[in-house]
Amino acid sequence: MGNGGGQAMEFTVLTLFPELMAAFFEHGMIHRGIEAKLISGTCVNIRDFSCDRHKTVDDRPYGGGSGMIMKPEPLEAAIAFAKERSPEAKVILMTPQGTRFDQQKACSLADRRESLIFICGRYEGIDERVYTQLVDEEISMGDYVMTGGEVAAMAIIDSVSRMIPGVLGSCASSQADSFSDDRLEYAQYTRPEVFNNMAVPGVLLSGNHERIRQWRKTSSLQRTFMKRPDLFETQPPTAEEKQILKQWCRELTTLVSP
Repeated sequence: MGNGGGQAMEFTVLTLFPELMAAFFEHGMIHRGIEAKLISGTCVNIRDFSCDRHKTVDDRPYGGGSGMIMKPEPLEAAIAFAKERSPEAKVILMTPQGTRFDQQKACSLADRRESLIFICGRYEGIDERVYTQLVDEEISMGDYVMTGGEVAAMAIIDSVSRMIPGVLGSCASSQADSFSDDRLEYAQYTRPEVFNNMAVPGVLLSGNHERIRQWRKTSSLQRTFMKRPDLFETQPPTAEEKQILKQWCRELTTLVSP
């Protein structure tokens, strides 16, 4: 069950390096969202829940092998502590074995406004019993391995937070982002009008809103076609987009013709 539209979306991060996440929560858009009580961010140090005086959180893997494995007891206790504050929170493990995160997932999490608890693993991974008994969902940022889950958790929190009304300060900003409609964002320009002998496209200085809209639409489609053509498989071109792409192809043919 979600938190409801009137409450801040809660992000709780279980980590061995809370200072990393604390700095993230204290700056920029995320900090402004927290101050406005649109979101909340909490760090929980897994090491605080260790069972011995040495604050041990890892041990050798059964069966041998390289590296160390995060012990289940501190993780279980840290999750229980986080759930005391948000009993219905979803527990997410950052792992390359999870479902790949994308804009659609960011929108889904933002829409549901569930409290989220992120487990940021370290070493060679976490005890399998934590996976099977305590984790609700596994999420991956891509087919690569990082030292820990903190950077991945930051990426998800950042992406989800900007979709929550008021966090960015302008609804139009998030709506125009790349991938918001399975298209890359159009090219952007600011002052000076000429930089390194390259001028801002004249249409952007015209004040003609319809021409500017058309130019931005074309720029977005061109970028998508050249950099991420796979997105057209996810979202086929509309009738307007087909016309724009056809016109662009005709212009390219004219340029390369002898």
